[in-house]
Amino acid sequence: MPQNLTPAEAEALTTYEAYVAQREKILAGDAPWDTLSAFFTDDAVFIDPAWGRVEGIEAIRTFLEESMAGLGDWEFPEQWTMVDGDRVVTMFDQRIPGADGETYTQAGISVLHYAGGGKFSYEMDLMNMAHINEDLKSAQWTPKGDFNMPPRAPVRDYSRNTAT
Repeated sequence: MPQNLTPAEAEALTTYEAYVAQREKILAGDAPWDTLSAFFTDDAVFIDPAWGRVEGIEAIRTFLEESMAGLGDWEFPEQWTMVDGDRVVTMFDQRIPGADGETYTQAGISVLHYAGGGKFSYEMDLMNMAHINEDLKSAQWTPKGDFNMPPRAPVRDYSRNTAT
């Protein structure tokens, strides 16, 4: 851990590392996707590039279950992570296995706001959906089990809180 972090930044980074460790357990099949909701406040906002805005812990829990169904063979390795105040910013790869044996990779960025107490109040994931759709087609990828399409008209408001 870098030595120049404030105690609050170190706490945010430690929480994010626990979040990633939980995601790794999920990818290994040792926990369901909705267990990531434990890292969010009750009034958290999650912004997904395909599913749009999701508000509140119960909606986030449902979103995690529904949006990740059938994606059990995808991987999301971290490239780098930085902390600035209450913000955690990370770059990751989204890896999709292809029918041809190749792995199709796109970069993603996540911006999270740390609320304290081991919880985030906001996450916004950014990915180029045009590139991902091209990869899905080239990879001839098919879901593993159940699969849910994103909403036809997702809410694109990316603000941290609609009340402000």
